[in-house]
Amino acid sequence: MGYIFDLRKHIGTKPIIMVGAGIVITDEKNRILLQRRKDNNTWSLIGGSMEPGETFEETAKREAKEEAGITLNKLELIKVFSGKEMYHRYPNGDEVYNVAGIFLVKDYSGEIIVNDHESHEHKFFDIKEIPSKLNPPDAIMLEYIKNIIDKIKEG
Repeated sequence: MGYIFDLRKHIGTKPIIMVGAGIVITDEKNRILLQRRKDNNTWSLIGGSMEPGETFEETAKREAKEEAGITLNKLELIKVFSGKEMYHRYPNGDEVYNVAGIFLVKDYSGEIIVNDHESHEHKFFDIKEIPSKLNPPDAIMLEYIKNIIDKIKEG
């Protein structure tokens, strides 16, 4: 997140439009991988903000490698989320309006590991057992995903 940190040095906590990618990574039981974040101790999808020059796909692949140690082999765009409902204020006071491209990934390689700087843990959840303590932007995206889970399971 070098770009965002550099930008914050100039503008402080004022609202910005933050573009990023999130990944709905599923296992063989169609459970969804979530990470428990260190910044606010909530559960979220793997993902993060875009660096200058990156595509949504490149951002998703980089974030999956950084946060979970895995390589994404095939990505399918589910939806792009944006708008007032994607506003978020981080615990440090930074304000953002997220624009997030969300991908479905069933095909990945590598062993899932925890990035100690960003996450406490990773865990697969059945869509009906998603924790209630979710990162606010992820709660909106996961609600949408719950509504299309049958399509996701069919692949």
